[in-house]
Amino acid sequence: MSIRRVMPDIRSEALEESRDFYGLLGFEEVMNLGWVMTLASPDNPTAQVTFMAHDRTAPVVPDMSVEVDDVDAAYAAMRASGAEVVHPLQDEEWGVRRFFVRDPNGRVVNVLGHR
Repeated sequence: MSIRRVMPDIRSEALEESRDFYGLLGFEEVMNLGWVMTLASPDNPTAQVTFMAHDRTAPVVPDMSVEVDDVDAAYAAMRASGAEVVHPLQDEEWGVRRFFVRDPNGRVVNVLGHR
C-alpha cells in the first residue's frame, strides 16, 4: 500500500474567509461541496488543506486525511490491529471510498481512496 497524499482537516464555520486567507499564501480552491472545501497549491497539487463545517455522513470531523492506493487493505490492517474504527468503510457519493479510525493520540484519521 502506498500513500498518495496527507492533508490536515480543519473544522471551520468560516469556509469563504479561510479560502480568502489561504489564497494570500497561494492556495486555490479545488473542491467545494458547501460543507467541505479543499484548497491546493497550483504548483504542487498534493499540498492541500481541507476545511469542514461538518461531515455529511460521518459522526465527527476528522483531524487529518490520508489518501492511499488501496483503502480496502488499509481498512483490513486497521481492523486486524484492533484500532477503533469511528466510521465504517463505505463508498461516498462524491467519489471516494473511506473510513475513519482513531490514532493512539485520540485523533481521527479519514483514510480514503478515489473510485
